[in-house]
Amino acid sequence: MSRKSKEELMEELQHAENQIADRIADNMNTFGVSSTVGRLLGIIYLNRAPMTLDDLAEKTGMSRTRMSQVMREMMALNIADKESVRGSRKEHYTVENDYIQTFISLFTTNWMEVVSKNSLLARRLQDKIDAIEQDAGNDAAPEIEAKISELKQELEDWITYYDWIRRLVDFFESREVLDYVPLNENKDQGGRTNE
Repeated sequence: MSRKSKEELMEELQHAENQIADRIADNMNTFGVSSTVGRLLGIIYLNRAPMTLDDLAEKTGMSRTRMSQVMREMMALNIADKESVRGSRKEHYTVENDYIQTFISLFTTNWMEVVSKNSLLARRLQDKIDAIEQDAGNDAAPEIEAKISELKQELEDWITYYDWIRRLVDFFESREVLDYVPLNENKDQGGRTNE
């Protein structure tokens, strides 16, 4: 049996690496993040070193401007950071290399945005309903009183729901979730394999 050349082996390894990067991109799409974000995450992750926008543009065939936009999006999702590289004046970017932390960051960042927006809206609506209740006075029509009561209860339920999401975010961000769903189900907390 003839052995493959170094070039053939490197080509096969590059193909496998490309499949990993493609799968990361597909996974990001499943998590509600663009496949472009996933593709860059995979490229930088597999590069194992920070990369410049020029490096990324060359690797992907996309413009440097587009790379800049995607990196800003990734930083907003807390899955990428700028990193100083000694001897270079260009901005370099690195990504979170812990899959669990990437998962947590993707979900909690989006969840907290939803919590923040809806909590603010709930407070505004509560103020508006309180003002309507004041305008209606003590002799408000029964259907007005019923609607005010219904909406007040709805907003209380809404606030409770978004508080639950906030606490869920805390549960994930503290990584306490790993106490209940460990990374490896065959290991106990001390890292020993259960038998």
